[in-house]
Amino acid sequence: MSTEQTNTTGQRPDDPAPSAALGSPTSPRRVIGIDVGGTGVKGGIVDLDAGDLVGERYRIPTPQPATPEAVAEVIQQIVAELQTREGAPEPDSPIGVIVPSIVKDGVTLLAANIDPTWVGANIAGLLAGKLNRPVSALNDADGAGLAETLYGAGKDVSGTVLVMTLGTGIGSALIVDGKLVPNAELGHLELDGHDAETRASATARERDDLSFKKWATKRLQPYFEHVEMLFTPSLFIIGGGVSKKADKFLPLLELNTPLKVAQLRNNAGIVGAALWAEGETISITGEA
Repeated sequence: MSTEQTNTTGQRPDDPAPSAALGSPTSPRRVIGIDVGGTGVKGGIVDLDAGDLVGERYRIPTPQPATPEAVAEVIQQIVAELQTREGAPEPDSPIGVIVPSIVKDGVTLLAANIDPTWVGANIAGLLAGKLNRPVSALNDADGAGLAETLYGAGKDVSGTVLVMTLGTGIGSALIVDGKLVPNAELGHLELDGHDAETRASATARERDDLSFKKWATKRLQPYFEHVEMLFTPSLFIIGGGVSKKADKFLPLLELNTPLKVAQLRNNAGIVGAALWAEGETISITGEA
């Protein structure tokens, strides 16, 4: 086990879709968020008023095989550790979890980059039973997109915002007038007769030994043009590990839509998970 110094969910079965505006309840609002990744499961206490973590995040390597049951046991350990810390939320408060899967009503429906046993797993129900507290589950890109739009590069941007993460695949979060549209799997749009992420992801660039210039002009340009045509967004936010080298490829893209680099980096997923658990999504206008 290790700690990591710092500073990528469906809803609870009986809860309404999150829709309340952020920013008015009594401060501080602190919620535990969990980010399930391929190599590590990370958790942190999130101050929802600040949009930042309280203290260090806590990380445990993802178990192998990463079955829902095995991951749930790791999440139990992370939550137990976080609850001992100063500034921890109430022990019966909700917890948010983001996972690399389509999530509907707390059930994971896809296992493209996770163990096949996740298909059809009620991860929110499993965790709620183990933790004896409410749990909300959300797609990892959606969680990061929520956080980035409320606290990061998309703050105060109205209209349609698309948060695109370029990594092993292409993750996407679609946010329209401040409301998340869950599970927008835009990485699976067709590009040149192929699944787009197999051609335009950061991993595809490395696999095909493409320069940043060739990747941007031959792969990313037609992909983003297609997405732009379909959604006419107000803003593209580009995340993923390769966004650290955004200066090598973003200036080469010629689009009508502004592009910004994601700001929250590795904390975005944890923050987004906490937002979802709070039962709220963002509201640009401040209205419920």
